[in-house]
Amino acid sequence: MTSAACVTVVVPLLNEQPSLRPLHHAITESLNAVVDQGLIRGFEILFVDDGSRDGSWETIQELTQEHPGTRGIRLRRNFGKAAALATGFETVTSEFVITMDADLQDDPKEIPRFLEQIRGGADVVSGWKQVRNDPWHKTLPSAVFNFLVSKLTGVVLHDHNCGFKAYRREIFDEVKLYGEMHRFVPVLAAAKGWKVTEIVVEHHARPFGHSKYGVSRIIKGFLDLLTIYFLTGFAQRPLHLIGSAGLLCFSIGAIGLTYLTGAWIVTRVFEGFEEVHLHEKALFYYCITAVLLGAQWLAAGLLAELITSISRRQVPPASVADIAGGTISRTVGQE
Repeated sequence: MTSAACVTVVVPLLNEQPSLRPLHHAITESLNAVVDQGLIRGFEILFVDDGSRDGSWETIQELTQEHPGTRGIRLRRNFGKAAALATGFETVTSEFVITMDADLQDDPKEIPRFLEQIRGGADVVSGWKQVRNDPWHKTLPSAVFNFLVSKLTGVVLHDHNCGFKAYRREIFDEVKLYGEMHRFVPVLAAAKGWKVTEIVVEHHARPFGHSKYGVSRIIKGFLDLLTIYFLTGFAQRPLHLIGSAGLLCFSIGAIGLTYLTGAWIVTRVFEGFEEVHLHEKALFYYCITAVLLGAQWLAAGLLAELITSISRRQVPPASVADIAGGTISRTVGQE
């Protein structure tokens, strides 16, 4: 059993001004109860404003002034959810981290259940919106995406897309976010040996605003899935994937050229055969293309092996424009 710890709730947001105060109140109410039970020493709420234009930052500033345990970070523009989360994680010192969306679809009353799983030995706890209050054009692609992620990565979760999750902070010393990788943190953590589990969470209809995701999310999600499959399976041995494809392509082309060469020789050495003219055979050009393509892929695989042996300089995920607030809210014995 993990001893009492501090918790940081990281809330990335974009144009969610109407929901911020009710969300802050619900989170505070839920975590105050956990503090009263002595399960955690204290907590803080960190809002990361990902370039809002609706007054969200002004509301966050007010909350940080009214509540000592509330902090805010404003990014200079919209960098994306992964960059917003990564920026927030870089400032967290609490032992446990909770992430949730700011649209009031995630219920803060579920937070104690996440902490119970973490205290019980889990390293990552992912929410599962078993009953979703979303239209079919969001739920159907999500179901397909979750199935593919689970099959390709071996990390079986019902809802990889759910933003309501809990982590041990030290996970982010090893897992770095960029692009749209926020939904794959459990997969990346599992690849490094961390224990991942999930719990069913309640999902509410959005009371304010509208969803920030459109059709492009499906395309991005598929491309990100290919990236994750490569990173989790071949990040340390890229030649095994790229080189295998190259070797297969090269072999097919070489076999085809060998066959055509043999046919060309036979038709000229032995009588009774119609001569084969290679430049008239489409197969000849296909085989040459396959050989050249296979050789390029093999070279690319070798270059990838060299690149993986060189450490890369870490680039900051986003540019921070402003910071507000700052201390842990409530500790046992201090009211």
